[in-house]
Amino acid sequence: MNREDYAVSLRNRGYNCAQAVICAFADQCDLSEEQLFAVSECFGSGLGCTEGTCGALTAACMLAGLTTSSRHLDHPDSKARTYMTERNVIHDFKQQAGALVCRDIKGLDTGKVLCECEECVRIAVRLAEQYLFAQGVE
Repeated sequence: MNREDYAVSLRNRGYNCAQAVICAFADQCDLSEEQLFAVSECFGSGLGCTEGTCGALTAACMLAGLTTSSRHLDHPDSKARTYMTERNVIHDFKQQAGALVCRDIKGLDTGKVLCECEECVRIAVRLAEQYLFAQGVE
């Protein structure tokens, strides 16, 4: 099973979109799946209220921090690299999903769904693979 399908299977098991995306990369992170699951729980469904950023996108951005941060607490020096990666992920996600905010993506005000949640999960996984893991960033 590829990582996209695995993330979708996690979502189908009850994980929210953020949990499904970030936990699909547990094997690539220094945190356990349980820790990733817990830390991403509040990010599903657009911060739990559909008013915030898509949870799948949020998870991809969280992965950017987990993979590009230097973790130099005494002299933070990797923010620029992380932000640049995050900007690319956000730009491409918006192009593919049609919006960034969960409510807009789901078409709650317009009645026009721009992208189904399953596809948002797939997009976020593809972008994480493209920008974070295909280049060997760890």
